Amino acid sequence: MKLKFLVYVCEVVKSLRRMKKVFCIGEVLIDFVAENQGKDLTLAHTFTKKAGGAPANVACAIAKLGGQASFVGSVGKDPMGMFLLNVLEKEGVNISCVQRIPHFTTMAFVSISEEGERDFIFARGADHFLKYDKDLQKSFENNIVHFGAATALLGGELEKAYDHYFFDALTKNCFISFDPNFREDLWKDDKETFITKCKAFIEKSDLCKFSEEEALLISGQDSLEEACNEMHGLGAKILAITLGKKGTYLSTITKSQLIPSVSVQPVDTTGAGDAFIGCLLKQLSQKSDLKIQELSFDSWANMIQIANKAGAITTTQFGAIAALPNQSDLDRV
Repeated sequence: MKLKFLVYVCEVVKSLRRMKKVFCIGEVLIDFVAENQGKDLTLAHTFTKKAGGAPANVACAIAKLGGQASFVGSVGKDPMGMFLLNVLEKEGVNISCVQRIPHFTTMAFVSISEEGERDFIFARGADHFLKYDKDLQKSFENNIVHFGAATALLGGELEKAYDHYFFDALTKNCFISFDPNFREDLWKDDKETFITKCKAFIEKSDLCKFSEEEALLISGQDSLEEACNEMHGLGAKILAITLGKKGTYLSTITKSQLIPSVSVQPVDTTGAGDAFIGCLLKQLSQKSDLKIQELSFDSWANMIQIANKAGAITTTQFGAIAALPNQSDLDRV
């Protein structure tokens, strides 16, 4: 029995050594989620504190599925920041790259409609002041870097750091993932700037994940097929466009297909897209550089089918991180 256990431990260690690390860069924040849900925040009176922020959600999604995820971001030197660090650490995320700074921790106020859709208001704080750490580029080499911050293109220190890290990822043989995480409240007065900045990432990223709204907005097209053609023309290699309960539209330069999702009863769509991309990146982290480059369309479709399950499961509970599935949850669906 001892010998079998030692063999098992050795295999686990070997698997972890082969597995790529995934660095998720951007914001972690407090989601104050309205209770007694209404159609918008004007009807909300009582709020529940939840950990959130798209890149942090993705890091937790990867870690909960057994992957190696590091979060790169900043929180305030306040109780909210400590709460967020405790949540990330509890979920198994590496927080050694998190900066604690003398600004209040970023917050978002969220209301959920009866259909599970969200109404957002952001109160930006510490995430805005993330400083670039040049020593991280050594850790990036041959790993995966995910750029999925809703607030990263709004200027300030975070955007400067984001641009530096993007250059590092390009020069260190990284697999690069990009998710723009468009939020109407952040860009309602300047969508053209958002579109222009996103295109610089689309041109160089290996995998781009969009919602349908984002794909049509950024491409300037009226259909998913036209949107994909436009973005492949920019340089995008693999496109995954999430369509809620319908599934995900997968597009490569040579082929496109709708990959259906599973049927669930949604109560909160917060974090569903993050669960999806986190699950997809965890699967990619288990493949060698050569295998990632040579993945067939069917291989991508199979991985996205599994990632669809992760997104669907997340919608069945309130809150993002608390609702993210582990491997056992995925296996049951």
